[in-house]
Order: sequence, then structure tokens, then C-alpha cells
Amino acid sequence: MANLLENRKAKFSYELMEQFEAGIELLGNEVKSIKNRRGNLLGSYVAIRGNEAFLIGAEVPAYQPKNVGENYEPKRPRKLLLKRREILKLTEYDNEKGLTLIPIAMYNKGRNIKLSFVVARGKKFRDKRETIKRREADREMHRSLKKLR
Repeated sequence: MANLLENRKAKFSYELMEQFEAGIELLGNEVKSIKNRRGNLLGSYVAIRGNEAFLIGAEVPAYQPKNVGENYEPKRPRKLLLKRREILKLTEYDNEKGLTLIPIAMYNKGRNIKLSFVVARGKKFRDKRETIKRREADREMHRSLKKLR
């Protein structure tokens, strides 16, 4: 279960709450491209439309650009494979003000490619500064402990 794509900024920009896992509907050349770790989850989100969930804004370039048709869109919406109960639960989160569904990783699970996403609340600027200060303090502490050894 190795991460193929990651959204590292999600942990910094959002307060992560509940995590979900979903299958993702891909084309053959998109699967090969993702297995080669080509793609980007930055700026993407999960949206609920009707009774279906979609990954929007994720970029997956073609595996062989010259072999793909002219109408291939790297940022097209991709359908997520979830159970009806999960979709109903996600709809409640999506309708609640201030919450959003953010993908954090795409990975292999057996033969399948799965998407891990979380219910998240955006951090304020001061919260981000606090996170940076905490990270710097931890680094400094580890450096000083390393010097003592």
C-alpha cells in the first residue's frame, strides 16, 4: 500500500477531521500514469452531485500524450466509488458550513487504486503561523538533543 500521489499541503492548510477511502473510476492510460507517480492532487476537492461523488480538479496527465485522443482532459471530474450510506454521510458534511472534502493521497490497494480523503475545515492565518512555530520549536529541540549525544 504505497502512496502514489500525496497532497502534502492539506495537513498544513486544513484541520483534518474524519477520513474516508474510495475507489476511483479511471481510464487505462490514467492508471499507468498514476502508477508512475505522475499527477497532482493540489487544489482538488471532492464534490457530491446528486447521489454521486466526484473528484474535481485533480490533474492526471496522459501516460503517452501522443497516443491519446485530442479530447482528453487531464483535469476532468472523476467519479468516486462509494456506498450509498457513505455518500449520504458525506452529503451532510458537505452541506455544513465551513467543511470541505479534501483528497490527501492516492495509493494502491491490491490491484485497485484508492483515494483517501478527509472532511476538513480551513485553518485561519494565525493557526498556520502557530503550526509553523510549533514545527520550528520541535526542530530546535531535536537539534539540541542531537548535540548532547
